[in-house]
Amino acid sequence: MLNKLFPVLNLRLLIVLLAFSAALATLISSFHSTYQVQKEQLISHTLKSNFAYANKLASATDNFLESAKQQLAYSANKIEQNINNAALLQEEVTRLNLQTNSFNSVVISKNGVINATSPYLPEIIGKSISSPGATQALKEKKPLISMPYMSAANNLIIFISHPLFNEEGNYLGYVGGSLYLKERNILNDLLEQHFYEGGSHLYVVDANKQILYHPDSKRIGTSVANNKVINAVITGEAGQAVVVNSKGVKMLAGFSPVINSNWGVVAQRPIKATLASLDTLIMEVFARTLPMALLTFILIGVFSYFISRPLKQLASSANRLDEVNSIEKLKKIKAWYFESQRLKLAMLNGVNILQTQIGQLKHDAQTDPLTNTHNRRSLNGLLSQLMLKQTPFAILEIDIDFFKRVNDTFGHDKGDEALKVLADIIKKISRKGDIVSRIGGEEFLLVLPHEDSQSALKIAERLRTTVETTQMETIGFITVSIGIATWPTHSNNIDQVYKCADKALYHAKEHGRNRCVVAEPS
Repeated sequence: MLNKLFPVLNLRLLIVLLAFSAALATLISSFHSTYQVQKEQLISHTLKSNFAYANKLASATDNFLESAKQQLAYSANKIEQNINNAALLQEEVTRLNLQTNSFNSVVISKNGVINATSPYLPEIIGKSISSPGATQALKEKKPLISMPYMSAANNLIIFISHPLFNEEGNYLGYVGGSLYLKERNILNDLLEQHFYEGGSHLYVVDANKQILYHPDSKRIGTSVANNKVINAVITGEAGQAVVVNSKGVKMLAGFSPVINSNWGVVAQRPIKATLASLDTLIMEVFARTLPMALLTFILIGVFSYFISRPLKQLASSANRLDEVNSIEKLKKIKAWYFESQRLKLAMLNGVNILQTQIGQLKHDAQTDPLTNTHNRRSLNGLLSQLMLKQTPFAILEIDIDFFKRVNDTFGHDKGDEALKVLADIIKKISRKGDIVSRIGGEEFLLVLPHEDSQSALKIAERLRTTVETTQMETIGFITVSIGIATWPTHSNNIDQVYKCADKALYHAKEHGRNRCVVAEPS
């Protein structure tokens, strides 16, 4: 009797072990596949975001330097007409110093003698100047942004200058300004708008691989070697790459050149910090799924003797849980007794929980956690659908004015509250079918399907006035600047539409903020 019984018991045990193995393999495969897919998407999204941000800041830095050159050119034109008027010289350098609030201004004669300065320093008027930037300007006699150099006072400086010529074309000298890179100035303020979190940071290098800007001020003036991103960006390349930094940390970097000065802007974030949220979510999914999986295993073990045929069908189905129609096939299994029916229900519940958690993971991966709006990856997918359907739309690029001042004055917690309030206002203004997305630290995007520039401008103005009249706890009132562009009116290329909206936003910022500007047609 026992000899006949043992083969049966071994067969039952084998069926149980196979069922356990199938269920476990399916769970592991599902978790592994989900993790790998989400990991690749997060890395790709972070690389694209860092490249877009580096490109934006490089463009903004270029615009700043171009503006400085234009201001110098304007002063040069006035000075050339009356080079011997000392009062005029002093008036112009003072205006430059006050207007830019960035660099000290001087007028130098063709012999290298200082004719005027701002701030006014009478003790050096009439004396010669021999700094590298001044010498380079005298030698090249053309509009110039000098190579960075160290001053006698150990300040890292660039010198921006414009030559002076009389009506006969004779060289008279130049007007210029010194920008102290280690001190507070407009360039630093521009670059410090970068959103730093989890090791994410931005830095700027010159053509000699010397760091001109870095969140760690001690790094300014030092050189970086053996970095493929820096090697690429100083040759004028733009792009994205995975790179190991000087501390041996793997970083996801986006980089873009500053054309006016042959500098490079690099935005990067550690891979470890990028994947931290994904690791947490995967563990949470596993923890929530594990009890149901254990229940499934227990039920299989307890009722294995009674469920040989249904168990075989269920085990076979468990091996195919990753198939599209796996749930429908599982439902069709005929569990003809109570125990097998409960096991079937337990497996269905387990699959549903897993799919629910994966759905939550997908939602979290596509949503900004602070404002519960779309993130850039989700936004890109929705815009692709609109463009595929040939649905015209308007883009409102929204940026909080002086947001850094809010953070510095009231703290980042209050800054986050301001972002949440603004997001809620945008959602209330938007209609069904509109897309609300947070694309940067204090930048939001509102996409308006079927709207042209004029109708979008009306909506933008309603949004702007709503924001400026909404009082926030502690902070009080804030304002926003809005840049508007449309697809496909401004361009068929969505990246160009973004750039148009960026330029319009930059124009709004330059002309007083708290305003809406429609981008000029391409």
